[in-house]
Amino acid sequence: MEIEQHIWGMTPEGEAIVRYTMRNTSGAEIALSTYGAAVVAARVPDRDGRLDDVVLGYRRPEGYFGDPAAAGKSVGRCANRIAGGRMEIDGTEYRLETNNGGNHLHGGSKGFANRMWEGRVETNRVVMSLLSEDGDQGYPGTLAVEAVFDFDDDNSLEITYLARTDRTTVVNLTNHVYFNLSGEASGDVLDHELRLNASQVLEMDERQIPTGRRLDVAGTPQDFRTFRAFRPGIDADFNRIRDFRGYDHPFPLDGWRPGILGEAATLRDPHSGRTVTVLTSQPSVMVYTGNWLAGGCPETKSGGRYRDHAGVALECQNLPDAVNRPEFPSPLLHPGELYCQKTVYRFGIL
Repeated sequence: MEIEQHIWGMTPEGEAIVRYTMRNTSGAEIALSTYGAAVVAARVPDRDGRLDDVVLGYRRPEGYFGDPAAAGKSVGRCANRIAGGRMEIDGTEYRLETNNGGNHLHGGSKGFANRMWEGRVETNRVVMSLLSEDGDQGYPGTLAVEAVFDFDDDNSLEITYLARTDRTTVVNLTNHVYFNLSGEASGDVLDHELRLNASQVLEMDERQIPTGRRLDVAGTPQDFRTFRAFRPGIDADFNRIRDFRGYDHPFPLDGWRPGILGEAATLRDPHSGRTVTVLTSQPSVMVYTGNWLAGGCPETKSGGRYRDHAGVALECQNLPDAVNRPEFPSPLLHPGELYCQKTVYRFGIL
């Protein structure tokens, strides 16, 4: 494994943004940025051996400053939504920023995705770290976080998130990488096909908050138990798909067990022959088909602008609003505990 690093740009505060390129023996590459602990490129082969970049991103590092899509970034302290920006921990109510239609989203507007991380190379891996002080974005406890990136000769990208706290707090970390397996500049992903290890989906209300009900997916546009393209169901009425302008739904994984890495999903592109298989220790996958990419994204790596549905994010994470739903897996991290969640993106071909 070859790892190159160089200064990619500067933040407005004058901090150097470092870009790491991890290259395996076949020439496939993963590029990372210390701004947002982000995956900014993934060059992998198609069925004919041609390399192309299959993740969405921007031409210049400043494109990532506060981008609403959070392209490729590490999201926290709590990924996804907390209803009304309110939560209670150990009898104390906390009020968080409401940065998404009355809800708290992805840790707030100055969450981990919009922060500088400290990066270092450890032999064949890249490790990024962040210290989130007590009260950061309204959350209790000082949280020490690491994001560990490994890439191997089998074209598998492994991301491990680690965290420790000195006070009980909420932690739900994920990576928000968007895939377009035809190449990031190739148009929409609606003909990509997804297989998902999920026989249920959470019912969503009009605020994009789970109602608490689990719906059986059998016979619905959200039945991805066998390979299914996004296009036929992208405008369906079922479970507010049309209201959300596409898929933006959490799927609890069948057979999930805490701390166990299991196969969650496979995304494939019939055009290029590329696939990515997702394994995770997290309890759910949020499937988001990039429904709001148009108009809000900076200049892309290819010099254009992304349209809606230009990529799909398969966000491995805890369930949305879990802090307010005792029936969901707990998102609480207590002093003395180690938060450890792993996701693997295994690239291949049909």
